[in-house]
Amino acid sequence: MEKVLLFKEIYLEAFRNWKSIFLKEYFKVFSWFCFALLSITMYAFVYRVFTGFAFD
Repeated sequence: MEKVLLFKEIYLEAFRNWKSIFLKEYFKVFSWFCFALLSITMYAFVYRVFTGFAFD
């Protein structure tokens, strides 16, 4: 739980006091998109490991 709160604080601090609203929203969307891609990748890897996929 401590790491989740740390990531939340880093995320909030990264977007504090930005001047351009467009850039702020763009990077927020981009960061969530990257997080989603990483989540999908980790899910696929764990799925392959548990189903016995041969990584040749």
